[in-house]
Amino acid sequence: MTDGAGAAAARICADLIRVDTTNRGEGDARPERPAAELVAGLLADAGAEPRVVESAPGRASVLARVPGTDPSAAPFLVHGHLDVVPADAAEWTVPPFAGEVRDGCVWGRGAVDMKGTLAMTLAVVARRLREGRRTRGDLVLAFLADEECTGEYGSRYVAREHRDLFTGCTEAISESGGFSVDAGGARIYPIATGERGTAWMRLTARGKAGHGSKPAPGNAVAELAHAVSRIAAHPWPVRLTPGVRALLDGLAGALGTTIDHDRLDAEAERLGGAGRLFAGTIRNSANPTRLEAGYKTNVVPGSATAHVDGRYLPGTGEEFLATIDRLLGPKVTREFVNFEEAPAADPAGPTFAALAGALRAEDPLARPVPYVMAGGTDAKSFHRIGITSYGFAPLRLGPGLDYLGMFHGVDERVPLDGLEFGTRVLDRFLETR
Repeated sequence: MTDGAGAAAARICADLIRVDTTNRGEGDARPERPAAELVAGLLADAGAEPRVVESAPGRASVLARVPGTDPSAAPFLVHGHLDVVPADAAEWTVPPFAGEVRDGCVWGRGAVDMKGTLAMTLAVVARRLREGRRTRGDLVLAFLADEECTGEYGSRYVAREHRDLFTGCTEAISESGGFSVDAGGARIYPIATGERGTAWMRLTARGKAGHGSKPAPGNAVAELAHAVSRIAAHPWPVRLTPGVRALLDGLAGALGTTIDHDRLDAEAERLGGAGRLFAGTIRNSANPTRLEAGYKTNVVPGSATAHVDGRYLPGTGEEFLATIDRLLGPKVTREFVNFEEAPAADPAGPTFAALAGALRAEDPLARPVPYVMAGGTDAKSFHRIGITSYGFAPLRLGPGLDYLGMFHGVDERVPLDGLEFGTRVLDRFLETR
């Protein structure tokens, strides 16, 4: 495969960035439909038969199933999302939705999360179709709405309402893995084999409304503030899951060092970029993110609410919720805004080996390691219907680019040579399907 697919990926990435698909959550989103139509047009031009499906007006996803050469071979899913988080243009060096190419990078909101990856997928699949190169099993493609909220308008919807498309699929790849991390002379490529579970919660305290000048025992705002403060200050203990242990072992081998499991916070700081791969996944977390109460300074409100972003490691869900309930106390209740289990994939299986092999083939210095994501993806929705996802969006990056810091950050951008590298790796991997 020549670098032509890399150049095509750069063009597609810029075009997708220029379609503003900002998702502010809770139904407040620009429609993904224009981006979905762009994707569907590219697939149709290459000979696929895409379907654009809507869960609500404008909330569109693109689905396609490309027949393979062997009906007995297992189909394989590649999925990604069309929406992006908001961007404040005043904070950016370039307009965030201009899709500008500058200093060897495509700039704009979504360049890394994850329109660059969608562009690589589209460029590779289109090239393979035009050349008559098919995977052995069917190749299933899903370009989805609403990942930056709960997936209710995207992955949850298609997994529920269009489940027939995924018949036979047991494995997939998607975002947040396969990128290079330079560390101490080694080039680490983390491949995501799991992610923490999601527990977004709404907390509510109730009391008696009254005049602000009078005694207010059981003040709802005060009760809620105390509970939120306890949650924010709680020192969550280290919990080493099998996936994180595999990452630590892989990093130790790749870096030629030992990692002290009894002082992992210090080790994460010592190891720099490599340490960032596990710093957020050695324990559960709960971060207060919103507070809402009252309407006037001299009125004690009868209720107060807060939102907390909770994340828990595989196998620790019961412990996590029991701790939250203890911290809340008897006067504050919780309800889930979004609750998803923590999915995991096999770091010792043939699919991980094929992903690692594709990286090594394009970069002889690559040291692939399994990796557990601190955040979440659409993998959770597909986990519900029996599909295991690996995080694999391959990019070889220069040492000066803070790739992880650009997720939801300012001046998001993806290198042109990184896109070329990624298309070659993806093409090699699809040869194994």
